[in-house]
Amino acid sequence: QVQLVESGGGLVQPGGSLRLSCVASGSIFSTYTRGWFRQAPGKQRELVAYMTNEESGAITNYTDSVKGRFTISRDNAKKALYLQMNSLQPEDTAIYYCNAGGPSLGYWGQGTQVTVSS
Repeated sequence: QVQLVESGGGLVQPGGSLRLSCVASGSIFSTYTRGWFRQAPGKQRELVAYMTNEESGAITNYTDSVKGRFTISRDNAKKALYLQMNSLQPEDTAIYYCNAGGPSLGYWGQGTQVTVSS
């Protein structure tokens, strides 16, 4: 079992930055593929970025719309996953969810709201 708690969301102006955090408790977080998803109003939840488990080399990947702007990282000692979001745009507005173990059978946090607006 893994419990995930996100934080760091908020209201930011276009072009601004936010850093989301996800802290895990329970099973060893680093053994899972970890990722960030988001869900905008009226849209399906989509993958933003993910990182494979440590045994697989912690390889990262991003959806095209955030490449070059978002960075996923982790601190295994703190059982934490981060998402640094720069150059935010209104279309990035969504609830952001942390995931461990994949979207089908994995674990989810409660989500944190990110709103990009002037």
